[in-house]
Amino acid sequence: MSDENHIANASETINQVKQFLLSLQDNICQTLEMVDGKGQFVEDSWEREQGGGGRSRVLKNGAVIEQGGVNFSHVFGEAMPASATASRPELAGRSFQAMGVSLVIHPHNPYVPTSHANVRFFIAEKPGEAPIWWFGGGFDLTPFYPFKEDVQHWHDTAKKLCAPFGDNVYADYKKWCDEYFYLKHRNETRGVGGLFFDDLNEWGFEQCFAFMQAVGHGYLDAYVPIVERRKGQSYGEREREFQLYRRGRYVEFNLVYDRGTLFGLQTGGRTESILMSMPPLARWEYGYTCPPGSAEAKLAKWLTPTNW
Repeated sequence: MSDENHIANASETINQVKQFLLSLQDNICQTLEMVDGKGQFVEDSWEREQGGGGRSRVLKNGAVIEQGGVNFSHVFGEAMPASATASRPELAGRSFQAMGVSLVIHPHNPYVPTSHANVRFFIAEKPGEAPIWWFGGGFDLTPFYPFKEDVQHWHDTAKKLCAPFGDNVYADYKKWCDEYFYLKHRNETRGVGGLFFDDLNEWGFEQCFAFMQAVGHGYLDAYVPIVERRKGQSYGEREREFQLYRRGRYVEFNLVYDRGTLFGLQTGGRTESILMSMPPLARWEYGYTCPPGSAEAKLAKWLTPTNW
């Protein structure tokens, strides 16, 4: 490991990241409660038998949020799960710590998009050797009815937070997001993208940590104005039924492709917290087609990588 990747005190570093993540969870929950105006997050603390634990916070049946979860977890152990060592054999035989904040918000109103964000830190240690560490995360938006100004605001926010870290950071991590949140069996993206990054350590610890913090804080800057703009828009049964149908795609992605879900289940994480990302209601319909020229049909044209 090069000098710029070296961290002098692993325990101090871990605590520094953990304190940020705990405060981020607090800030996001408090802000979303204010935006909702009715619902409150209920905390459920848990411990992992093999080491670690977390605090899951869920808001149900709010004025705006039908169900949303904002989770913090910090798990550790003496051996890596198969999902991690399959692609990173150098991690075998190392103890590990993984921590992060992960959230998914499913609103009542079909005109308010579903949103997801995650920031995380991973470190693997072995006596006598330098620790292996990295950051990951991002955020992505899943609208049911497309409003270009909303999507442009989402991506403009992502672009601005990336700018101080390099000219190509936004373009690279947007592309990664488009590729990651892609349902191959449907030949479409899960939504309109955002940012996704993983295995980030090449800038040195301080710069990588600063970027992770920028992404964590940037989520509210990106999402809250969209919610405020759309939450009062009236809708009917048609829009609600289409929202539930499209939520089915969200379930498909999370259960078939999402690495975080797999990692959580393989490490013996808390199942309720891992599956918190699922919508409270969803539906599937055989052979569904949108009426030609409809608002629903318009969405299909947006579910492909686009330069917003």
